[in-house]
Amino acid sequence: MKKRIAVLLALSLTAALPCTVMAEDTAEEATEAQEIDAEAQDEAAEEKSEGVMTYQEYMDADLDSEVTVETYVQAKQSWWEDKATVYTQDKDGAYFVYNMACSEEDYDKLVPGTKIKVTGYKAEWSGEVEITDATFEIEDGEYVAEALDVTDLLGKDELIDHQNEYVSFKGMTVEASQLDGEDVAFLYNYDGSGSQGDDLYFNVSYNGETYTFTVESYLCDKDSDVYKAVEGLKIGDKIDMEGFLYWYEGVNPHIISVTPAE
Repeated sequence: MKKRIAVLLALSLTAALPCTVMAEDTAEEATEAQEIDAEAQDEAAEEKSEGVMTYQEYMDADLDSEVTVETYVQAKQSWWEDKATVYTQDKDGAYFVYNMACSEEDYDKLVPGTKIKVTGYKAEWSGEVEITDATFEIEDGEYVAEALDVTDLLGKDELIDHQNEYVSFKGMTVEASQLDGEDVAFLYNYDGSGSQGDDLYFNVSYNGETYTFTVESYLCDKDSDVYKAVEGLKIGDKIDMEGFLYWYEGVNPHIISVTPAE
């Protein structure tokens, strides 16, 4: 009887083996398909149409010169009177597009990942390089950037090479700001003159240096998770953040996520 059970068990295991192998093969095929999809997305992000600049050509272009780039919407800051301001990026770098001609109907189409061809003028304002007086057209394609950890580049010349990119900061410490002679964790407006609904400014440190980060209220309003998170900060908190590497008289990231440090 035991021998018969052993034989049946062996046959069951033998029969089950092809199913196990098939499941493993299916999982491997699914992984390979995902990798191929990711590669195809990267390749699509690399391709430039005729007359379109590469990111390096854009960076090398003179200020006030006309530029044409193909890029992908990562976030929208604002729309007003048929003008849109958006954060965009391709695999090589990022482009901040300020006051681009845009109808409200088209603005609604600019969801993260949307590919657009932008023609405008390269400008600089207080260190922030941007495209202004622009027009655009929506093209086929999609690309959403992953946040690049630039924590260790803080205080280094290389940081500006990633201007306007979607980035992250890890393990930073909330430092005091001053309001009427008292220590506070954040300010409404850069000088504390605002109220809830205005931009939030807060100081964070890393390796002994302190930096000022911002929650841009047009990008993330008072009802957003990040706005509420900053309002809840305490001096000394350790936090991780994500946002866009904006520049204003030095690094001044526009933060879209704040969480306790891992």
